[in-house]
Amino acid sequence: MSTRLLFTALALATSLLLSATSRAESVLVEAESFDQHGGWKLDTQFIEIMGSPYLLAHGLGNSVEDATTTVKFPETGTYRVFVRTKDWVARWDAPGQPGKFQLKVNGQPLKETFGTKGAQWSWHDGGTVEITKPETTIALHDLTGFDGRCDAIWFTNDTNAKPPEDSKALASWRKQELGLPEEPTDKGPYDLVVVGGGYAGMGSAIAAARMGIRVALIQNRPVLGGNGSSEVRVWAMGHIRRGEYPHIGEIVAEFADSATKSPGTYEEFEDAKKERIVRDEPNIDLFLNTHAYKVEKDGDEIEAVFAFDTRTSEVMRFTAPLFVDCTGHGTIGMLADADYDIHDGVRMGMSNMWAWEETDSTQSFPEVPWALDLTMADFPYPRDHHGQWFWESGFHKDPIKDLEAIRDWNLRAVFGAWNAIKNKGGADDHKTARLTWLAYIGGPRESRRLLGDVILTQEDIVSKKQFPDGMVPSTWSIDLHYPKRQYMRKYPDNPFISVAEHGAGVDRRYGYPVPYRCFYSRNVPNLFMAGRDISVTHEALGTTRVMKTCGMMGEVVGKAASLCIKFGCTPREIYQSYLEQLKELVRLEGNVRRDDVDGEFYVRDDAVKLPPIKVEFIPADKLDGVVVDNDAAEFTGSWNTGSGLKPVVESGYSYGRGGTATLTFQVPEDGEYQVLYASGAHENRTSALPVTVKHADGEETVSLNQKKKPKVEPCFFNLGLYSFKANTNYTVTVDARNVDGNAHVDAIWVKKP
Repeated sequence: MSTRLLFTALALATSLLLSATSRAESVLVEAESFDQHGGWKLDTQFIEIMGSPYLLAHGLGNSVEDATTTVKFPETGTYRVFVRTKDWVARWDAPGQPGKFQLKVNGQPLKETFGTKGAQWSWHDGGTVEITKPETTIALHDLTGFDGRCDAIWFTNDTNAKPPEDSKALASWRKQELGLPEEPTDKGPYDLVVVGGGYAGMGSAIAAARMGIRVALIQNRPVLGGNGSSEVRVWAMGHIRRGEYPHIGEIVAEFADSATKSPGTYEEFEDAKKERIVRDEPNIDLFLNTHAYKVEKDGDEIEAVFAFDTRTSEVMRFTAPLFVDCTGHGTIGMLADADYDIHDGVRMGMSNMWAWEETDSTQSFPEVPWALDLTMADFPYPRDHHGQWFWESGFHKDPIKDLEAIRDWNLRAVFGAWNAIKNKGGADDHKTARLTWLAYIGGPRESRRLLGDVILTQEDIVSKKQFPDGMVPSTWSIDLHYPKRQYMRKYPDNPFISVAEHGAGVDRRYGYPVPYRCFYSRNVPNLFMAGRDISVTHEALGTTRVMKTCGMMGEVVGKAASLCIKFGCTPREIYQSYLEQLKELVRLEGNVRRDDVDGEFYVRDDAVKLPPIKVEFIPADKLDGVVVDNDAAEFTGSWNTGSGLKPVVESGYSYGRGGTATLTFQVPEDGEYQVLYASGAHENRTSALPVTVKHADGEETVSLNQKKKPKVEPCFFNLGLYSFKANTNYTVTVDARNVDGNAHVDAIWVKKP
């Protein structure tokens, strides 16, 4: 080689070497991807707001165990460190910094303390650190136990570099830094993709799977149940198995909790049982810790939903001809440009419930100057050792954009109340009291409502408007929440205690049948919805939003989806052309299944077999003949009302002693009629109640032993067969003036034999 060529080659090699050594190296570590979360909690509630899941040091005032992981660095050397975090009380200019934590590198904390700057999520500059080994252990070290939070950590050997703050740029930058593949992992195709794993999502997925279609169930939490999980602990409300379709709700009955309180205990919500029931369905693929964030459309229809694993950031693409939005917030509908509404006024808020206990020793609680400054008079005392549903805020806040602020305000309220109990006016009476649980996952009630072909109103429900597709019985009253004035004085702009106003008009015994047309989008042809995001007004949401009712919506949607696959049609076309076929499916028992949409129905040997439907309330219009309820009786003396002895005709009964009750009736035509007397049985009832029937041929007195159950099912004594003439008043008279217990008056039923 000539001297000239040799110098040229050496110069090129030197240039390449200098270029390589000057190239910046960086490592992005997402907090949720840590090998061990320790005592830190994975919080996925606010991805729509701040762009990512994050770890939360939720220790109730006790520092939580470190979260740890091993990081592989491309080379050793000096790295600048940034931590994405926030001072979570700074938005209110509150004193103190409750979310303080350290970042440890190989066991040594950086000089900078994090969680101390910025009211918004941002990159906190942690200075520089010397990396001496390619594989290095890092740890998040909580300093307070009061909800410090970490989204991500970035190491760069370019000491002048800074990570992006803009949310759109940040999302693209994250993907590049993590080395994620350009193309997502394809999942499916499925027949139905259900997004949201609460009661509505579980009902949808299980019902669809049992009707023979393949389902993906996507849930962004590690457990199923939503508000009815151990994370939130709201007991399941709403009656099931009643109305024209009494088998709706039998799937819900398989997984519903039986909590004795709200909030209940961790064990009562049986997270493992819920997961087992879902995984036991061969037609369901369950994706826990998976957050749906984008949709892909073909014209007006959804073609795919994109979701990522909240621990690894792996992106997946789910395809199907049908989708169900069970997110509560109507997220999939919003992403798909579905028509939706958000109430413009005082909305129902979000609750973070809590619990405490008495111990055998003195318990301390640190001062919390950053919490709400409360005295014992500023909140309702948490009797029975728990803070209930009414620890609620967000009435005047944006239910989507302000959600993290609503949750954090709730935390400040609870910690401020507990500080009053432990360190202020309640201190002398609560020396051994200890805070045991505070939900960091909020229980929201109201946000987006997706609009369908029917938008159910309060007037529809109260007037009992009949829809041909009315199916799901809603038995909760129109229950709307407002700030409670008594506790608004100190924080009138952001109250944290609510009151429930229950409207009249909902039939709480049998339920108002919510129409199927509330369960699909009016402008996205292949989108169903079930849960609190269905097509109702703000007022109607007050009755439809409770969990068992939402679960029954899911059952109907799942079965409708199977018909869409069977007939190759849209959700709207089910109503237009296949409504009778849907009614046939919802009349089936919940444990009935088929292997595909054209298969034979059967019940597995290991299927849950529920006891017969228990009749609690008997509607008068379901009894063929003349019915006179106790409400129409003429009483003398003192009588009470009740409904505890089931079953009852209509809403309740009267009971007492020392007076009389007379029920008057007419028959529609001359003839012989059987007279039946509805009564409950109880040991405090009379053993010999004289009941006199006046009829066309005179009168007859029968003695009833109301300590014993009546022989005519479900709750009737037979008073006999008598002749009556049309358009003539006759009576049944109860004489309770001289009896050995309470007389029970429910109803009489006069019918042809």
